[in-house]
Amino acid sequence: MAERAGTVDQNLIAANAQHRYGVRHDDLPLSCPMPGMYLWNSHPRVYLPIEETGEAKCPYCGAQFVLDDTAQQTDDPAAFKQ
Repeated sequence: MAERAGTVDQNLIAANAQHRYGVRHDDLPLSCPMPGMYLWNSHPRVYLPIEETGEAKCPYCGAQFVLDDTAQQTDDPAAFKQ
């Protein structure tokens, strides 16, 4: 049986748990919720244009994203802990 994304036995973080996220160029294209987040309690995935200004805001949850190549990779759940 294939693994499903967002099952309780995976080490993922809650979607939209913060209001500001640092995003690396390696993480592009940017979507909210991001990879590494549980999806079951979140809004539909939306892709956000961040390349031109270095900032983007999700129209669903209001999360703000800033390009920051010193941020942890977004597939690492520790990247989202406050």
